[in-house]
Amino acid sequence: MSEPSDVSLVEHWPLFGLRLRCGNVSLRPVQERDLPRLATMQPSDYEHDPSSEAFPGEDLVQHRRRLVYQGYWRSVGTWSPSSWRLDFAVEHDGTLVGVQSLEADDFLSLRTVDSGSWLVRSARGRGVGIAMRTAVLALAFDHLEARAAVTSARTDNGASLGVSRHVGYRDNGVSLNRSERGLVELAHMRLTVEEWRTSGTGEHVTVSGLGPCLPWFGRPLPR
Repeated sequence: MSEPSDVSLVEHWPLFGLRLRCGNVSLRPVQERDLPRLATMQPSDYEHDPSSEAFPGEDLVQHRRRLVYQGYWRSVGTWSPSSWRLDFAVEHDGTLVGVQSLEADDFLSLRTVDSGSWLVRSARGRGVGIAMRTAVLALAFDHLEARAAVTSARTDNGASLGVSRHVGYRDNGVSLNRSERGLVELAHMRLTVEEWRTSGTGEHVTVSGLGPCLPWFGRPLPR
């Protein structure tokens, strides 16, 4: 039996045809065929959900790689217009360098999105983190009618917090959270649609393939 083509995949799951671009950084939804590579290349400092249960006899590397697969399958299998998570494979000058996620819970009522990401070390400090976050915020604010975006990072993660502040997020409190390293402080940040539009940052982003995806976000198909 032959493998399904990309055309047939997009026909049944339009999200696979979605494309974002900001400068020389492009984003496309992760597909199952990406998982082996992503599981291998994820950096050791990327923290998965600390409540994720390890399997007997499983070492830390195996545990973290399994979570890449399970996270993908969970996001696809539980998708609804109200609650969803979309993981994008990030390419810089055509090379796969990381993952940028955009997610929401009770989106049709709260109109608030959250985000998370990781980059391979060789791609850091080159503006890629800013471009990939800008791309998903443009999708949320300029195309999906989001009203706010939130994010969080450890208080000692200066790089992540720097990206958030560069894009325009404001401080929104601190909390304690469990991690693989024990208790850590998380800095929370928030960006409103009014602040986003005032900045004009979204002008640098192009979005294609969104039309057929709109019902997946609770919006009608374009006429």
